Formats: sequence, C-alpha cells, structure tokens
Amino acid sequence: MVATRQDAWTEDEDLLLAEVILRHIREGSTQLKAFEEIGQKLNRTPAACGFRWNSLIRKKYEAAIQIAKAQRQKRKNYQPIKETVDLEMSEEFTQETSAKQEIDSELSYDSVIRFLRKQKLFVQDVGKKYRTLEKDLEEKNRELEQLKQENKELKEKVKYLESDYQVVNEDYKALIQIIDRARKMAFLPQDDGSKPVFKMDFNGNLERID
Repeated sequence: MVATRQDAWTEDEDLLLAEVILRHIREGSTQLKAFEEIGQKLNRTPAACGFRWNSLIRKKYEAAIQIAKAQRQKRKNYQPIKETVDLEMSEEFTQETSAKQEIDSELSYDSVIRFLRKQKLFVQDVGKKYRTLEKDLEEKNRELEQLKQENKELKEKVKYLESDYQVVNEDYKALIQIIDRARKMAFLPQDDGSKPVFKMDFNGNLERID
C-alpha cells in the first residue's frame, strides 16, 4: 500500500491530475480508476487524488469536463458501427485502423493539453478582473458611506433651521403684537393734553408711565 504524502501539490501535478481524469471521462472510464492511475504516477493514495480533484481542481475545468463528456458520447454512438465494420475487415486493415486511432488519440491528447493551458490563462485573467471589480466595489461602498454621512448632516441642519425658523416666527408675531398695542395706546386721549410715555418691562410688554 502506498503511503499518503504530506507535501503540497505542485502546479504540474494538478495539471497531470486533470489530464488523466479528463482522459478517463472521455474514454468512458470511472473517476475511481483515474484516481488509482494518477495515484500510482504521483505516489499518492487514490483518496488523496480524489479529494484534491473534488475539493479544488474540478471547478476550474468545468468546460473541459463537458467537452470530455461530449467526446465520450460521440465515442459511444460510434462504437456499434465500428464493431460491425471490424467484423468485416481483414487483419491488415484492422491494424492500419488501430494505428490511425493511436495517432488520433495522441492528437486529441495534445489538444486537451493546449485546451487546459488556455483554461489556466483564462482562469488567471478572470482572477485579475475579479480583483479589479472587487477594488471598484470597495471604492463605491466608501463613496456610498460618505454620501450617507453627508445626507445625515444635511438632515440635521434642516431640522435645526426649521426649529430656528419657528423661534424667529414666534418672536416676529410677538413683536407685531407689541407694535400694535403701542399704536393703540399712543392714540388714547389724555386729560392734560400731554403725550403718553411708555417703557418696556422685563417680559417685553409695553407699560404706560403716568
């Protein structure tokens, strides 16, 4: 039994893990067999390989998995026709076909490698864009908090002005009443013919001085 290694996975090991699993999917094999194969190649347990794939690597290759499944379905649909043709072929023709399939398999393997590398670049580009958007979002949140604070301060100023206006309005009304009362008292008849004299008391009321 191969012991589980405790050292971290390298980028090349992750890439090899993805390549082997995608090949097994494309060929109609199971992930367990893929984990066993990659475990032997990397001197790791199948469980460790399975955990690495399902917890971290799988989500990076969703598009590649769909392509591999499509190739598996195409291979599955093609298999009955291939078996019928093989029964009618000569041994020489069968060998030539087998050689051609090996070449096609190598070409497909290279295509998957190129695709995986493009996927890696794509993921890196998406990561950069995500970080940029994250910074923009933080800046917008700061601006929003600043606007909220300014709005709060403006509301407090409006509330203060409304209160101040009410006080001024009440003082104005009181002043009008005092002026009106003084006007009335100024025209009251005097016995000695002299004009009345007034003074304002502590409460702001006019008081006649005899």
